[in-house]
Amino acid sequence: MGNHSRIAQFILEGFSGPLELQLGLSFLFMLLYIVTLMGNIGMIIIITLDPHLRSPMYFFLKNLSFLDTCYSSVITPRAMVNFATGKKGIFYNACAIQMFFFSLFGTTECFLLAVMAYDRFTAICNPLLYNITMSRKTCILLITACYFFGFLNCCIQTSLTFSLSYCEPWEINQFFCDVPAVMKAACSDTFINEIVLLALCGFIIVITSTIVLVSYVYIVATILHMPSVEGRHKAFSTCTSHIMAVSLFFGTAFFMYGQPGAIASPNRGKVISVFYTVVIPMLNPLIYSLRNKEVKDALRRQLKRVTFFR
Repeated sequence: MGNHSRIAQFILEGFSGPLELQLGLSFLFMLLYIVTLMGNIGMIIIITLDPHLRSPMYFFLKNLSFLDTCYSSVITPRAMVNFATGKKGIFYNACAIQMFFFSLFGTTECFLLAVMAYDRFTAICNPLLYNITMSRKTCILLITACYFFGFLNCCIQTSLTFSLSYCEPWEINQFFCDVPAVMKAACSDTFINEIVLLALCGFIIVITSTIVLVSYVYIVATILHMPSVEGRHKAFSTCTSHIMAVSLFFGTAFFMYGQPGAIASPNRGKVISVFYTVVIPMLNPLIYSLRNKEVKDALRRQLKRVTFFR
């Protein structure tokens, strides 16, 4: 980071438009962020308080809600302020910190979704060994591994990106410090960085999506061989929420980081980046709460308890 002393701050260009549009975006981001916090923090509280939600699936779901809360909080509050005030500057160190934590939580969530697919595979395909295979110790080790790989990726991406040289006007064609957009603002050669970004993100997406795909191939095969229609329906219902969350996350992640055009066309990815930084963290608790009968029952029990104490 030898060029740190020469750079006071970057300029986040965000979305161009009149003041009314910027205020509208600020209000929209604020609304989505409030719903995100309410949904994810509510999910964490419900899973923590309800004794019926003690299986590994809900342990992982609680961690997913925690990641979504952090993931969104790294980006959305600052974007809201920038849109509302028109002040688009971000200090060099603040940009590096934002990129670090965004990459950390994003990569960790990618691996966590793969772990959740493995959990569903174990529960449906090997139900008799489920409690042994997915013990408390195993669950903690899997979560630790997710964070380890997230930390490893964010260290590599952030250090490589901020080892580049940047020239005036130091403008970033994005509303937050994303790796491709910051890299595009560099005035030094970014070929090695682009190769590393494509290789690392491609590897992560391929490995995690393969785990998900293989898990669900076995899950579907097992469900189709179940003699009971009710059993098949119950098994499918525990997987549909996860399939929806995985499809949303991996689809946008591949579009932004898993293809060569990610660096060359940052304009094309702005709307997509809004989707995966703001919308997906809001949708995940809604998807899991609306599609999961146990979560809905737990929510009713907590609401009745609150009403009773009043």
